[in-house]
Amino acid sequence: MLNITEMLDQIKASPFEEIVVRAPHTGVVEFVQNKTGAKVAGPSGTWKEKPGTLLARLTREGNVKPIHSFQKGVVERIEHALAGKFVQAGTPLMHIRHFLSKDEVLDKLLRKTLFLFLAPERAKYFFVPDVDIKVKSKGCQTVEVRSGQELFIVSRMKRESQLNYTGPEGIIYAVYFETNQNVEAGAALIGVCAKEQLPAIQDVVSRVQGEWVEEE
Repeated sequence: MLNITEMLDQIKASPFEEIVVRAPHTGVVEFVQNKTGAKVAGPSGTWKEKPGTLLARLTREGNVKPIHSFQKGVVERIEHALAGKFVQAGTPLMHIRHFLSKDEVLDKLLRKTLFLFLAPERAKYFFVPDVDIKVKSKGCQTVEVRSGQELFIVSRMKRESQLNYTGPEGIIYAVYFETNQNVEAGAALIGVCAKEQLPAIQDVVSRVQGEWVEEE
């Protein structure tokens, strides 16, 4: 178990992430958001169907494409020298400082504390039927796993294969994949903790909920 107090203190010392907004494709830049220090919003709605704050537009061959903020935050820097210029895909246009929410802090801590079982390849992943039923009816934390256990069905190119769990024995504390969505190779599928670590994990959750103050 990592030192939770030390980890929390480290995050508190730098409670934000620097997000670089890049040109998604080539085109001529027009900045809509022109002031540093301005607050911007990320996508909203039940399914994040409402786009975030409009930051800029790119015009290519007469087609105008909007660039929206994909995260809540404050504009740190704008590359004003690029206004009206033709840029390549991937060019940094703007920097946004995003202050971490309680959920994001907790996710960071848990990912450092739990054993993460990673996707070996880009594919869609499903729990095997008996585990899937238990997760959906009683929650993932009722599922115990051991190395070598049949745990996943991997679907790729219309072919399915079995994936066994390899790692320490414990319970599934967190599930990181969505059914019917591709998972990139190396991304976490589940987070596992030993039974004896569960009280410490629950302490992490309660401390973050009680101590973390979110930015407005």
